[in-house]
Amino acid sequence: MPKITFMGAGSTVFAKNVLGDCLLTPALKDSQIALYDIDQQRLKDSEMMLNNLNQNYDGDAKIVAYNDRKEALRDADYVVNAIQVGGYKPCTVTDFEIPNKYGLRQTIGDTLGIGGIFRALRTIPILLDFAKDMEEVCPDAWFLNYTNPMSMLTGAMLKATNIKTVGLCHSVQKCVSELLEPLGMSPEGVQWKVAGINHMSWLLEVTRDGKNLYPKIKEKAFSREDSHDDLVRYEMMKRFGYYVTESSEHNAEYLPYFIKSQYPELIDKFNIPLDEYPRRCEKQIQEWEEMRDELVNNEDLEHQRSHEYASYIIEAMETGEPYKIGGNVLNTDLITNLPNEAVVEVPCLVDKSGVTPCHVGELPLQLAALNRTNINVDLLTIEAALTKKKDYIYQAAMLDPHTSAELSIDEIISLCDDLIVAHGDWLPEFN
Repeated sequence: MPKITFMGAGSTVFAKNVLGDCLLTPALKDSQIALYDIDQQRLKDSEMMLNNLNQNYDGDAKIVAYNDRKEALRDADYVVNAIQVGGYKPCTVTDFEIPNKYGLRQTIGDTLGIGGIFRALRTIPILLDFAKDMEEVCPDAWFLNYTNPMSMLTGAMLKATNIKTVGLCHSVQKCVSELLEPLGMSPEGVQWKVAGINHMSWLLEVTRDGKNLYPKIKEKAFSREDSHDDLVRYEMMKRFGYYVTESSEHNAEYLPYFIKSQYPELIDKFNIPLDEYPRRCEKQIQEWEEMRDELVNNEDLEHQRSHEYASYIIEAMETGEPYKIGGNVLNTDLITNLPNEAVVEVPCLVDKSGVTPCHVGELPLQLAALNRTNINVDLLTIEAALTKKKDYIYQAAMLDPHTSAELSIDEIISLCDDLIVAHGDWLPEFN
């Protein structure tokens, strides 16, 4: 009977997906589920929702909400992390509004760029606190990290703690269907291979019955005349040869080519949704009460097992039945032309022995080069968080592809200083 602790359980919809999946998995139906969040109302909401699901699916899970973090973690076998430090307000709003004053526009701001750097700086200390508790009360537990910026947070855990950590994202398993279905091609029976870094992994192979589908994919993709939301990924595939796993609105801000004040026409040309994440957050806040009633007060609540990896990982580790995931792990010569200290996203085998990453070898030269521009920012941000040296923040921002394409060095340093001050108590080490 495994104990699964969910950190950030107030993320009720995501908790439904991950823990609802566990309740639907025969090997996990009798799990102990511990919920923890600093938002007491959202924590209670998630507890009620999961108890409804547990009852509806005849589960024998024991679901307990905790106010004490260490007790929530005690004797856990698996810890699922889905926290957002600083929330939408004030911190995400700050991450967007201050760069906007400098003319630096973002779309999502949670993985790279100024938004990703500062999200990491305020989150890594909290994860290190989690790790300290885990080393005391559940030292052998697996830490399944879903929080962004994925590479930075997972890398910090792997570098600074002894906790077994793997980073999980759903862009890998969605990649092929997102590419093929709009082109009128079925993903059924398609064999694929993905590797790179989180949110910038590459569809290296895509075949059916041994036949390479890329020529047909490119023919169909490049002949599309309709306006759609995947134009950045199509452009990258056209220029660099391969399709990237994460969405166009994400990748637009990981690269120096698309969001440029000097060329505002690119925003319309590539259908780039500037300030998308704040809009998305505002919409979710407006819709929450209606959604809350459906999720929390619905005694007939139903769930279908999702594509999130967590339940499949836990099932594989508990039963020994192997399962393949795309996991974020330390690059132990897995991708030979990326730095070993980087976190990479590669195929991994999961079974009772844990997570075993697969060797990929060299990426095509141009893909590794693009990945390294993002890895530079990841590694310097981790260094800033661990050493508390402000220079590393400046250097991470100066090396960020989008930021450095838009702002001068003096502007970048001034922007970082403004963000540090604005974050105040969220970044006490730097104020």
